[in-house]
Amino acid sequence: MELDNIFNAFSENKVFEDKFVLQNNYSPDIIPHRDKQIEQIASILAPALRGDKTSNLFVYGQTGSGKTLSVQFVRDELLRRARNGSTGGKKLRIEYLNCKLKKVADTEYRILAELIKKLGGEVPSTGLPTDQVYNRFIELVEKEDQIIILILDEIDQAVKKISDNFLYNLTRLNTELSKTQIGLVGISNDLNFLESLDPRVRSSLSEEELIFPPYNALQLQEILNKRGERAFKKGVLEEGVVSKCAAYAAREHGDARRALDLLRISGELAEREGKSKVGLQHVDMANEKMDRDKILDTISAAPKQLQLVIYSIISLTEAKKIDRIFTGDIYNLYQQLCQKTKTEVLTQRRVGDLIAESDMLGLINAQVISKGRHGRTREIVLSIPKTVLDKSKIVLKESLNL
Repeated sequence: MELDNIFNAFSENKVFEDKFVLQNNYSPDIIPHRDKQIEQIASILAPALRGDKTSNLFVYGQTGSGKTLSVQFVRDELLRRARNGSTGGKKLRIEYLNCKLKKVADTEYRILAELIKKLGGEVPSTGLPTDQVYNRFIELVEKEDQIIILILDEIDQAVKKISDNFLYNLTRLNTELSKTQIGLVGISNDLNFLESLDPRVRSSLSEEELIFPPYNALQLQEILNKRGERAFKKGVLEEGVVSKCAAYAAREHGDARRALDLLRISGELAEREGKSKVGLQHVDMANEKMDRDKILDTISAAPKQLQLVIYSIISLTEAKKIDRIFTGDIYNLYQQLCQKTKTEVLTQRRVGDLIAESDMLGLINAQVISKGRHGRTREIVLSIPKTVLDKSKIVLKESLNL
């Protein structure tokens, strides 16, 4: 039977020694090229070891620049030291929350409920007034003398979903606490995040800031070589595979996560073919697969209004059989689709913002052009590859019930 052949081929495992080393949730003992940043984080958070409140810290950098890994590395070292020695007579707690998680960080209530749960308490997932949940949180943290550090990863996502009020409320909590002090560590991919906040929120938050630069191709190569030695069986990676993965990822803003995923998926594709070597062709195949998956994930996770705009652009591009379309054309079709799907029609200006967002996500290429006395408009070219277009339309149709 065909299935037996497939399962037998995989049971031999000719490619991987320890694939987990290439996964996102693997924590390495050493984080290359981030010594300076780790030392800076450690010096800002170290006062917690003597029972003092730490300064609020905001860490910025593009995806895959080692922000979360470095913060978690310092967290683990702090907790290890706290277990083995004194913290000024106070307990040290460090809690991590990813603000991109759905149903955890999409309302102020749910963020607080999740923090309460992490601290050993409990509140219903919905139903109480938010001020009561804050009171429950205060009551819980005031049970003992402690220093709490809250790590809020992808904090910009929570602010987009909720507002910046919850950040202000968290920073103001210390004025109501007598036994406990709370420090915040915010991690964001958006370098302009703090600039977008209300000035009073910014002044209460921005005590310390740290920017992580992207990795260059040589640094990525070193990271991949170190991980690859443990992840693959000896002699499996053909010459040039690691450098090609690094080069692809360096073009994507020096994203180490993408580089590691490329190397892992290259190995998986070689394994599925029954090969005992990972070649350059597997890297090309992995890169194409990741681009395809990234586009489909982006489209399926997009809010309904953005999906309507994307579907309008795809439909117009196909109907007109031309590359370039204009904002006015998109808005006209968008209005029709809103009526068809019983969705609120946004203003043309707001749809313009959604077109700009599609451009930022890499789904289209929008260029502002002048029409002389008639003002300006955007000339839009669809950037979704033809290989992914049919699948993209299916995803959108299902999501929008078209």
